[in-house]
Order: sequence, then C-alpha cells, then structure tokens
Amino acid sequence: MPAPPAPGAARLLDHAIWWHVYPLGAVGAPAVLEGDPADATVEHRLPRLEGWLDHAVEIGCSGLLLGPVFASRSHGYDTLDHSRVDPRLGDEADLDRLLQQCRERGLSVLLDGVFNHVGVDHPMVTDPQTAAMLKQGEDGRPASWEGHEGLVELDHGHPDVEDLVVEVMLHWLRRGIAGWRLDVAYAVPTDFWARVTTRVREEFPDALFVGEVIHGDYAGFVEASGVDTVTQYQLWKAIWSSVVDTNCWELAHAIEGHDALLESFVPQTFVGNHDVTRIATTAGDDGAVLGLAVLMTVGGMPSVYYGDEHAFRGLKEERLGGDDDIRPALPDAPTDLSADGAWMLELHRALIGLRRRHAWLARARTQVEERSNESLTYVSSGQDQWLRVQIVLAPTPSVTVTGADGEVFGWASGD
Repeated sequence: MPAPPAPGAARLLDHAIWWHVYPLGAVGAPAVLEGDPADATVEHRLPRLEGWLDHAVEIGCSGLLLGPVFASRSHGYDTLDHSRVDPRLGDEADLDRLLQQCRERGLSVLLDGVFNHVGVDHPMVTDPQTAAMLKQGEDGRPASWEGHEGLVELDHGHPDVEDLVVEVMLHWLRRGIAGWRLDVAYAVPTDFWARVTTRVREEFPDALFVGEVIHGDYAGFVEASGVDTVTQYQLWKAIWSSVVDTNCWELAHAIEGHDALLESFVPQTFVGNHDVTRIATTAGDDGAVLGLAVLMTVGGMPSVYYGDEHAFRGLKEERLGGDDDIRPALPDAPTDLSADGAWMLELHRALIGLRRRHAWLARARTQVEERSNESLTYVSSGQDQWLRVQIVLAPTPSVTVTGADGEVFGWASGD
C-alpha cells in the first residue's frame, strides 16, 4: 500500500474540483512560435484568463488545472525552457499575477510538467555538454519520443535529469502552485518519480502529484511512483462508449473496477480533457449530461475541461493541427458566451453543487445494484451517508439521484 498523502494533498484529493484549461488555445495564441524563441516578442495574453476565474468559482470549481505555460515552439509539450513562461502567453509577472488572482479566490493551481521529453530546440539538445542527459537512439543521435521528430526523450537514469526536474518543481512550488500534473508519466520509470517526489516533499510535503497514466495497473503505478493519483482513462472511456453503444454493462464493469481503485487511492476523474474529443461531440448533449452525473457521483478528484460546461463541441483528429478543435479560444469574458449553452452551464452548477455538498463522495465506495443495456442503478456511500443514482440511456435519457431525504437531483432529456 502507498503511504497516505500529506494533509495538504489529501485535502485536495478530498475537496478539489478542477477547471482544466489549455492556455495556449484558450487565449488564442499562435499555433507556432516563429524565429528564435530567445528573441520572441512577449505577448501578454495570459491575463485574459483572469477574467474567467470568477466563472470557474461560480460553477463550483475550487482549482485551476493549467496546461503547458512554459516556453515552447508549438503545442506547449515541446518545452524549451522550464523556467520561462511561453512568450506567446506572457512573462513570469503575468503568471505570478494569475497565481495571486487564484489565491484571492481560493483556487488552487496545478501546473502541467512535461518531464519525459523536451523540444528538439531545447538548449540541452543543442549543447554537446548536456548530451548525456538525453536518451540515445541506435544511430547515436538523441532519441525522439514515440517517433515525434520535434520531441527528444530525456534519460531518466541520469542524475542531472533528476536534479533538473526537482529544481523546476521546487521553483514553481515556491511561486505558489499546489502541485503538478505529470505529462506522460507512464513513459517515465516509476523509480524516477519516487526519487523526485521524495526530494520535493522534503520542502513541500503537501504538494500534489497527478500522473498521466492511460492504461495498465493504476494502483501499482501510484504505489511504485509516489504520486498521489493518476488519470482515470478507463472510466472516461466507459462513460462515453456506453452512451454511444447503449450498453450500461460496460459502464457497470468500469464503475466496479473504479471502486476497487478507491481501496488504495483517489483517482483523478474526467469526461473531457485537452487530448480527447469533447464528450458533447462523442455522446451528444444528453450523453454529456449523463457523463457529468456519473463523474460527480462516484469517488475521485474530478476535473471539468473548459467549455464542456457550455456544451462546446470539438473533434480530435490524427493529423497536423488535429487538436485545434478541442483546444479553442475563449471569448474575452464569460458574458460573451453564446446563450445556446446556458442550459448545460446550469446543469454543471447543479451537479458540481451536489458534489460539494457531499464532499465524502471523493472517497465513496460504489456498488452497482441493477444493470441492463438501457439503464444502470448504483449506490455510492461513505461516512454513514449514501446516494442512489439511476442512469437511463433509453428510450428517454434521464438521471435521478436520491438520498436519505428523497430526490436531490433529477433530469430528463427534453425537460
């Protein structure tokens, strides 16, 4: 069994509901940074997010999960400098101000740490003195990650790489963030994460670490790596595909597997993020509501991907620029959003509010009571409390949540 999280991390696991934003897209930054990054003109776009922080609070979120903000050439995951804010977003003063604005609203902040690889233009790639920090391919040249020519994989067995990651983490924790989302954590040896998290917690024992893990032994990864939680892709997949296929058996199976994870850690749960087709595109508006209802009534630390609360559409495609549709620019202010998504916004407020009133749900254990192709009933319980949830896919999609005092949430398509 992994060691229990420190009080601060446990508080976030038990209470945080994250508003997940991909900043380069949300502020309308150019897709590619042209020319020499060292000479790039700083464009102060990051302050645009400040006008959205009250929106995050109003829908019930308590944290900002911020995608890549460090200097990069394109999508943010090709880091060029972990200590410099991407000039397309602004500068360090802009990020410091955003962190301060979050603190004033009681919003915790997680930053996206890309520590498996760096951009091909990173100084450690171009400087022969740091070549040993990079994995080498069979041809003796730095190894690209998963065939991406613009990404070079770090050698996580090299002590200088460990020192670099620790230094970067501490630098930004000292600036006021609550922790890190660890990009492609599954591709990095777990003993590397164990050493890094141990060292970082010597100064910041309450830091939260969220590992991106797509499949495999989630509980085993948490135990071996020292991270607090991992991304629950198995539940995400079952939610949308059960709706699409009218197959609650798959969702029931996934919920039972999810419940088993709660024996050892609190998974990070979601129905949308910066890497997947938006749920309203995959499963339709009704399916998006059903997915949100599951997200908010089972155990886990949930996140809401920006725009899902307004029924944004977006299709991920396997091509150059194929993520653009799921990483759109936000308007200048929430008041500029189309009224067409207002109904979804109200449902998010209602279901997130339900979750916050029943904070025990973060560690709830869930038992499936009834299942068929068209419907599923389960009970989530904890701390001598319980909620019974009925999900109906057909003929009329609906959600009913009841507790000891009767119905606490109800919705049916067309209402």
